[in-house]
Amino acid sequence: MNQATIVFSSHRPETLGFASRAMRCHDAIFLEEPPAPQFHRMLEGDITIEDYLLERDFEFPEFSYKMCRLFRDLKKEGKIFYQVEPFLDILGGIHEFFAKGGTFRDFDPHSMQFQVYMAEKRATRELLNYYQIVLHGSFEATLEAVKQFARADAARIVLRDKMRAKALKPLLLAFSPAYVEAGYIHFALWRELKRRLSDQVCLKRVFLMAPIVKPLMGKRQALGPGDILTLLYIFHPNIQGKRIDLLAARSLVFIKLLEKKEMTEGEGRYPHIRNEVETIQKVENLSFNDCKTLFPEIRLVKTEKAMSIMEAYISTSTS
Repeated sequence: MNQATIVFSSHRPETLGFASRAMRCHDAIFLEEPPAPQFHRMLEGDITIEDYLLERDFEFPEFSYKMCRLFRDLKKEGKIFYQVEPFLDILGGIHEFFAKGGTFRDFDPHSMQFQVYMAEKRATRELLNYYQIVLHGSFEATLEAVKQFARADAARIVLRDKMRAKALKPLLLAFSPAYVEAGYIHFALWRELKRRLSDQVCLKRVFLMAPIVKPLMGKRQALGPGDILTLLYIFHPNIQGKRIDLLAARSLVFIKLLEKKEMTEGEGRYPHIRNEVETIQKVENLSFNDCKTLFPEIRLVKTEKAMSIMEAYISTSTS
């Protein structure tokens, strides 16, 4: 029976050592990104990593550069690489189609292009709505906007994972052992692959940063309240109740406290993990009313100022 490991992680420089060791235990590596015309030329050294990355839109530049260097080393060791992310591949094609003058009315309503377009449109619309409301809207309105975006994002993730599982199935039947890169909350991918392959491929889950996270907080992943909210919507799209409201409220505080820039280990070992864990621990004991009190104080300030307001609030509340 073929073997496949689904590896949940984020795109941070501190994950590279763990990813390197895990990838070296597999013959084929399936990346969570759409096919790029220059990818294999970059692997072979025909073009520089810098030139390759210039043509792509990467959110985390240092991670992307170091990962490409790792890929080159693994290619020399005989590893096989595939870029498999059909949702993003189709989405890129949609953008090109629109740039040439096409419109969504040209899509067959039963096509994958239409499904991708609608999922992306809903999620983007709800995100923009949140950005508008969070600046000046009431706490209650912002809370509702967060929930609406999380629900739309969850639906988009489910579609992405269904499409990716379908694309991965023939590849996982052909290559073994296989390493499948997965975003840290793409749990629906695991569900879909099990449904499609459990009788033909031995599937294993790995949470890449668990060796660091578990000693810090007793869990395999450092998931913030917004991540948990999205996961609940992934598996229970119509869920409601006080727990959902509390997670949404905490996420409004969490996102203001979390460091956004890409950090390197020059700033300490595992800086993103430690920042995430510390921030989670700060908000996990906040009540709904705590969040409602803090929200207007921190929503328009930068991370460092928001953290100082939070620290003062906690100090006052516990004194």
